[in-house]
Amino acid sequence: MKKIGKTILIENRKARFDYEEFDTFEAGIILAGSEVKSIRSGHWNLTGSYVTIHSWRPIIMGLHISEYAFNSGLKLDPKRDRFLLMKKKEIIRIQTKLKIGGYTLIPMEIYLLWNLIKLRIILARWRKKHEKKQVLKERDLDRQAHREISRYTY
Repeated sequence: MKKIGKTILIENRKARFDYEEFDTFEAGIILAGSEVKSIRSGHWNLTGSYVTIHSWRPIIMGLHISEYAFNSGLKLDPKRDRFLLMKKKEIIRIQTKLKIGGYTLIPMEIYLLWNLIKLRIILARWRKKHEKKQVLKERDLDRQAHREISRYTY
């Protein structure tokens, strides 16, 4: 999916099914030069990653960025914790929602915005098993409705 100035590199589709989204935030990621090259070449993985706030600084944990093949400099741990860049008002808003309980921060996609690598994170709640079944049922009904509509349009 490509918009003006925005190119999505990868999405966390499993999280869209497992979590119910309440709020969306955009954050920058502090990366080393070789990590940027590795992300642009597609050698990274979002599964199992999450965002936490430690002493008013958002941190993404579990994001795997493979080592760049032509890196001759500093060797970095692929699963190291990386700091995120966000506005203070957003951090305060997230912190108050997390104190209420039942919410978690999940990274949904990493994308290029012009020349910057950005992360879209959501404030979400885990869906229960019966809620997941309901989502699947609604998707199936929508698919059938679109199929019927397309059958009668010329």
